[in-house]
Amino acid sequence: MKKLQNFTAGNPNITTTYAGEAAADYIAAALLSAKTLDNQLVTIKPNVKFKEVIQKLDVSGIVQDASCDFVTSGSVAVTERILEPKELQVNLSLCKQQFVDSWEALSLGYSAFDEIPRNFTDYLVSYVGGQVAEATEQSIWTGAATNGQFAGFEGILTDSSGSSDSAIFATGSNYALTKENIVPTLTAVVDSIPDTVYGKDDLVIYASTKAMKTWQSSQSGQVNVGSFNNQLNVGEKPANFQGIELVHAPGLSADVLIAGQKSNFFFGTGLLSDRNEVRVLDMANLDGSQNFRVIMRYTAGVQTGINAEVVTFGLLP
Repeated sequence: MKKLQNFTAGNPNITTTYAGEAAADYIAAALLSAKTLDNQLVTIKPNVKFKEVIQKLDVSGIVQDASCDFVTSGSVAVTERILEPKELQVNLSLCKQQFVDSWEALSLGYSAFDEIPRNFTDYLVSYVGGQVAEATEQSIWTGAATNGQFAGFEGILTDSSGSSDSAIFATGSNYALTKENIVPTLTAVVDSIPDTVYGKDDLVIYASTKAMKTWQSSQSGQVNVGSFNNQLNVGEKPANFQGIELVHAPGLSADVLIAGQKSNFFFGTGLLSDRNEVRVLDMANLDGSQNFRVIMRYTAGVQTGINAEVVTFGLLP
């Protein structure tokens, strides 16, 4: 028989604190539940304590005719960018009565979920972690250097306009995606991919939710005669275009597509950093209320490697 925790005013305070390495599992669960991170659609740097220098090498002309002497050949260009995760926090007050019934149902086995929170504290942390994951997904792509966000990829790519390492803006980047134009738009994106990047194993096209829905509709025979395998509206259509995988990035703006290598997009966080902290404070013994306070502190940020190897649609320089 499973034992339920009784949440009455006379019970001991169940305040729990995790910091540094002890908080890593909770922070990882919150951050990596963002779809972009959970599916490893970018390169994750999991232990950036303060900042990290990202170096990418561009070499050319290194092969030469053999000789007896050592003769330096070709050129090596080193691109350096700084990945500096931003410190963020969650300060939330929740009434326990709104969550106890749901947690008790889970702990008794009245759920289809395989992973059951071990206690009420874990249940609250997982609930708040889901909200953190959603906010993280949005910041990864559309975030700005404002309160509660960190600068996302869209801003980083547009900020590079006019520089020697500017992103490539596909032709026709000023209209909304529709079932009628999604195919020519993707064609323009693919045509703009540099030859040095095309064919790489980790090359993908990041697609917003609207772009993915539009692509699926266009392949269902609603626009052109016929459909994929004559399935019409039945079943999901292959998420690739001309052999390049289309990956769903929910945090992207509605009419945006971005083509690039996963290894050229970086997400950094300090999972083992002393700055990480998760606290669940039971306020019953402090002020007699039925409230819990959930506190999270963590770091997160993104950076690109070489912008000139990234193609965008829907972002204007």
